[in-house]
Amino acid sequence: MELREESGKLFIYCKNAWTLYTADRIEKELRTLQIPSIAQCYIDFSRVSEFDSAGILLLRELQKHLESEGCSCTVGRMSPKQQKMYQLIDREILQEPLPRRHNGLLHTIGKKTLDEFKLFRDFFGFLGELSISFARLLAHPRNFRLPETVYHIQQSGFNALFIIALTSILVGLVIAYQTLVQLSQFGADIFVVDAIGISITRELGPMITAIVIAGRSASSYTAEIGTMKITEEISAMRTMGFDPFFFLVIPRIVALVIALPLLIFFSDIMGILGGMIATKAQAGISYAFFIERLQEVLATKHYILGIVKGPFFALIIAATGCFHGFRVTNDTESIGIETTESVVHAIFFVIACDALFSILYTRMGW
Repeated sequence: MELREESGKLFIYCKNAWTLYTADRIEKELRTLQIPSIAQCYIDFSRVSEFDSAGILLLRELQKHLESEGCSCTVGRMSPKQQKMYQLIDREILQEPLPRRHNGLLHTIGKKTLDEFKLFRDFFGFLGELSISFARLLAHPRNFRLPETVYHIQQSGFNALFIIALTSILVGLVIAYQTLVQLSQFGADIFVVDAIGISITRELGPMITAIVIAGRSASSYTAEIGTMKITEEISAMRTMGFDPFFFLVIPRIVALVIALPLLIFFSDIMGILGGMIATKAQAGISYAFFIERLQEVLATKHYILGIVKGPFFALIIAATGCFHGFRVTNDTESIGIETTESVVHAIFFVIACDALFSILYTRMGW
């Protein structure tokens, strides 16, 4: 920089290269610059041979330094490119807010719909890949991972007995109390046995069990597979020629398909037990009479129609949990997001599947 005083004004001529590579030298000159007490200053930038954004930032620093000394500063004789970059950086320094795009309601609805459509498309693609893996497994049964399947049966089935029992007993208690309130008005307390037995075995037992397992196992599957994806264990398996579906997905699905019908059977027993306890406490119906009446009204088909839902619910829950596990990206935040979505989607699909079963049973007269 070259300083001159002419006609009561201070002229500063910037020369040579004002780039990132010369920034240290320019900053050193700025620190040692002696500014005379003059009210007006003019910065001439025409002699600068090279410049970049770092040079323009340093020019802005020079201007700011002069203004802090009480000098009215003007920058002139800049090329069109220099002027354009100066205006851009000056706008950013002044923190001029960029115009924000305001999306309307239709845009938001359309975007959400498109995102859900892409999710369903990816999910059906995952189911297709899973079907191919099952077909390959049938052609090569030796690839079936029995130890892993047994392990997941214990984790998803046996370890869930306590929460299933507690939830089913409470549901049976609620059904019994609420039903007795209505039936007692007509002196038909005995029909509470019918309501408890049929509603639990056909609908509530399978539904409550599936929802509890969806919250418990779907989230677990997503978190486990997602963590393996972040640590690149899945990539390592593919590199070594192992199919992740054989090791991670199929054992979990088979284990849950085996465990969930057994859990539904256990849930039916616990739900009826809870209803029997509530009936004894509220209406005074003995346990022996309750069981005798239950044997009369509870046909085998009601139990079978409830158990049949188990494998379908299990397939939905396990597939949804594994699918969201593979969707985890390389950051830990996505594990929480995908885990939440896996539980929500698993419960939604279970309820939708149960509704389809109800329609089918009604049409078939079952």
